[in-house]
Amino acid sequence: MTGNERLITYINSLDAGNSPLLEEIEAEAQRTSVPVIRKETQQLLKVLLTMNCPGRILEVGTAIGFSALLMADCNPVPCRITTIENYEKRIPLAKANFLRAGKENVIELLEGDASLILKDLTESYDFIFMDAAKGQYIHFLPDVMRLLAPGGILVSDNVLQDGDIIESRFAVTRRNRTIHKRMREYLYQLTHSEALTTSVLPVGDGVTVSVKKRS
Repeated sequence: MTGNERLITYINSLDAGNSPLLEEIEAEAQRTSVPVIRKETQQLLKVLLTMNCPGRILEVGTAIGFSALLMADCNPVPCRITTIENYEKRIPLAKANFLRAGKENVIELLEGDASLILKDLTESYDFIFMDAAKGQYIHFLPDVMRLLAPGGILVSDNVLQDGDIIESRFAVTRRNRTIHKRMREYLYQLTHSEALTTSVLPVGDGVTVSVKKRS
């Protein structure tokens, strides 16, 4: 175990945990190899939600519903969450988890390709969590920017690609080069946009936190 891994293990040992149901869903996800957001990222989301108290939340990438339920649980104010998922096998599991948590009237799951669904959305959102196919982030960005309210927060997960993001594209395996190129472009757009103030954080597998400037 490296020094960095030991530090992360220690930080995670301080985690106060989630509700029993969320702990159960997370354990089920680990047993079935379904990725859910890492403990460090969970803690960051909790802090940002407490600071921002968003009334309208948009999530791109539902998986089995863990992060949507975490946001519903940890937001200090009543909210509405819209979440988008395209992977058919996970949609029934997410819906079942929303029912288990009694959040089916709080969380709306939109089924299908996010690139198409985002174009049809018209409401503004105070908080957007991006956790879908990493190679698509750059394609989602124009609609995400349109939907993010002034003063709203955009959180993007898994942006450092296990450290590959700092490597030359020729050092990355051929099958990952397109994703690598697109993620670098996405990070550049976030950090150089005149409409955003963005921080890239080495939390989990890398998280960006962007705030849309008020005009």
